[in-house]
Amino acid sequence: MGSAVFGAALRRGCAAALALAASATVFTAAHADPVPAGKQVVVLGDSYTANGWDPQSRGDVCVRGSTSWPAQLSRLMGPQGPGEVVNPSCSGASIDSGPGYTLAAEVLQADQDRAFGPATKLVTLQLGLDDHWGDSNQTLWYGLQQCVFDLIRGCGLDAVEQGRIPDVNGVTGAVYAERITAAVTYIRYYAPAAKIVIVGYPEILPPGQDTVCLSILGVAPFIQPRGRAVIVYFDRIDKAQREAAQLLGLDFFDARALTTGHGLCAAEPWLNGVFDPRTDVAGLPFHPSTRGDAVTANALYDRYLR
Repeated sequence: MGSAVFGAALRRGCAAALALAASATVFTAAHADPVPAGKQVVVLGDSYTANGWDPQSRGDVCVRGSTSWPAQLSRLMGPQGPGEVVNPSCSGASIDSGPGYTLAAEVLQADQDRAFGPATKLVTLQLGLDDHWGDSNQTLWYGLQQCVFDLIRGCGLDAVEQGRIPDVNGVTGAVYAERITAAVTYIRYYAPAAKIVIVGYPEILPPGQDTVCLSILGVAPFIQPRGRAVIVYFDRIDKAQREAAQLLGLDFFDARALTTGHGLCAAEPWLNGVFDPRTDVAGLPFHPSTRGDAVTANALYDRYLR
């Protein structure tokens, strides 16, 4: 068997193993293609990466915003940027919890797009908020409905035992690292020169406080004074990402530090409220505004691509 044919066959075998390991769809190719050179940047993530929404969508399409940080990063790279950034990120994506897109599915989609190869410089992973953790099968977005917006019961740490918020105690660096290891191994093999970076989440709410805020129309804030559980959840995700990066020898990109003082409760927020004219009026609530994503895009470009 020729080296090119062997390499392509090995690639397909590893792709299938990755898919099986993460309960994703097995990818098989019809024939042995030459090993691709790859694209400079591969972006894997959830709605904080994709950051686009379409109220008309039924949830079966991955909408990616034109001002998301990957889109802004591609423009910073110059005329060749849009062709050198492969972005299969998707709102609602998880590491491996499902339903919907998972990290494995995104990796395999990028592979089908011939994104991984010796020319790949940067691969980013921004995932975890949409996953199940510990003994809970709840997601953050369920928690927003049943916990954060519940002014009667509130969203204190007792909400974890009540099943109204993800199990914050199950969020650890060791577990996070274990859940992304198969994907990281695959990326390292097929993009050996790439820097693999776990991208943290921006400051959504300051650590250590109890209050959750959300601006409505820029003048009528929703305030949950007993929101400790969701704030602890954000803190645990941030810590788990940092620890997982250290355990696996990856970079951690501290988006939280870059956006400190500009969360949902700030006088100058860089995350969208609900039709808040101070940010993006039609932007996805709880997610970065154009300005917030510009900070992330510029910092990533300066650190890894300039």
